[in-house]
Amino acid sequence: MPDTSTPAVPERLSTPAPGTAPSAATSAATVGEEKLAYRLFTGADDRAFCERVSAALAEGYVLHGSPAASFNGSTVMVAQALVLPAAIASADAAVANAVDELDADEFGVAGAFEGHA
Repeated sequence: MPDTSTPAVPERLSTPAPGTAPSAATSAATVGEEKLAYRLFTGADDRAFCERVSAALAEGYVLHGSPAASFNGSTVMVAQALVLPAAIASADAAVANAVDELDADEFGVAGAFEGHA
């Protein structure tokens, strides 16, 4: 069955040819290439889908949110989002810094961090 996954952003990792299962060599980032922070896997609810998600988990991705499932009349179609933990930490830090900067602008530097854990 062809690979029906749709990455959320253009794929920067090597991608297997349609109809082939990804191998560890093709699913890992090549030297110097950055892993995507977010990936969304979609496809039929079958072993190939589970293998693609499992390969991403082995690369360091973690599940993000619950899986989604729907029935198209003949096949159960599923979707699962995965993220890199470092990307989450980086995004959380950026949001925290932005909030602190807004607080500093609104309350002045002395009261900027009151109420933040």
